[in-house]
Amino acid sequence: MVLDNGFAGQLSEPQSHYLVHVMKCSASDEILCFNGRDGEFLCRIDKVSKKSVEITVLEQIRQMEHVPDIWLMFAPVKKNQTDFIIQKATELGAARIVPVITTYTIAETTKTERFRAQAIEAAEQCRRLEVPEISEAVKLDKLVALWDKNRKLYFMDETGGGQNISTAFAQSGKPAAILTGPEGGFSPEELEMLRSKEFARGVSMGKRILRAETAAAAALACWQALSGDWKL
Repeated sequence: MVLDNGFAGQLSEPQSHYLVHVMKCSASDEILCFNGRDGEFLCRIDKVSKKSVEITVLEQIRQMEHVPDIWLMFAPVKKNQTDFIIQKATELGAARIVPVITTYTIAETTKTERFRAQAIEAAEQCRRLEVPEISEAVKLDKLVALWDKNRKLYFMDETGGGQNISTAFAQSGKPAAILTGPEGGFSPEELEMLRSKEFARGVSMGKRILRAETAAAAALACWQALSGDWKL
């Protein structure tokens, strides 16, 4: 949907359902809307029915803001933990989220549409103006084989053999990507493969072994603080 002052239009059925049945909105209520392209707008609900909501754009509140070019690639874990990773990656400003199947990955079945829905909801809650791209799941060896060498790949090395995270991320070149492993970590063969690539760098997150979902959120937070838009 194109948003501009004075624009009037109808929201999609899922959006309308959420506003009417979850948020309990009604005609004349004012809401904030974004479309991932034009920014954030104050809108008024003009008409409400069971399956549709019609709105009018009143004014623009914020110009479009893009996140840094940082990707999060993670090995899917159990359902609730994976939901947490998607939500926090969105809140923490990942531009792209990629599920990666590794040797020790437990949850090999991924639901891309569910991930996209989780990302949209998280973007709305944190007032992020664009939704991260959610990629289809890919096997680690294929991901590495097709890697764009202009993008630095930071893989979280739970063995402690990687570079200190504050040093690695402070020197981060853009664009970049963060790769976190499954509950059992990367296999020895996977670590050997990653360490052999010039575009990849192992990163240590300290002496404690973090849960997979904690490692993903912590790594993104560190990158944003040291090389992303938190330092601005």
